[in-house]
Order: sequence, then structure tokens, then C-alpha cells
Amino acid sequence: MELVRALFASGHVVDLVLAVLAAEFVWLVLRGNRALDVGLGLSAAVLMMLALRGALTGAAWPWIALPLVLSFPLHLADLGRRGMLVKRGG
Repeated sequence: MELVRALFASGHVVDLVLAVLAAEFVWLVLRGNRALDVGLGLSAAVLMMLALRGALTGAAWPWIALPLVLSFPLHLADLGRRGMLVKRGG
């Protein structure tokens, strides 16, 4: 239990998640997906993890807010690329 506490207190738990995201990127590209598409799909998650790392390690609020704010347009761009931003109605 002390290991888990230390991982969170130091922010290293986020480093583990970022390593998993990097491995996912490589795996998806090796399976034939375009690197730009995969990168756009994972970029919002990476930015949110960086914000979490800042929050866990006591960073100043701008270092937490900035990646969160930047993740939203990237998320919208990914949704648009996938064709999931569709107008409803008329």
C-alpha cells in the first residue's frame, strides 16, 4: 500500500499511464493506423494526464489548467476527424 501512496504522491503513477499511452500509440501505428490519426486520438488523454501530474505534485494552477484547456480543442478535432460532430435536425 505504501508503494501506491508513493506513486500517487510523486506523480509517477501518471508516468506509468503515459508509458501505456506511448505503447498504445506504437502498437496502433504498427497495426497500420496513421500516426497522425492515432496521435490526435491520444493527445487529449496525454494532456489530461499532464494536468493530473501537476495536480498530484502541487504545481501552480496555470500548469494544471493549461493542459486541460488545450485538451478540449484537440478532443473536438479528433471527434471531427472521426465524423462524430454531426449536425442534428433539419
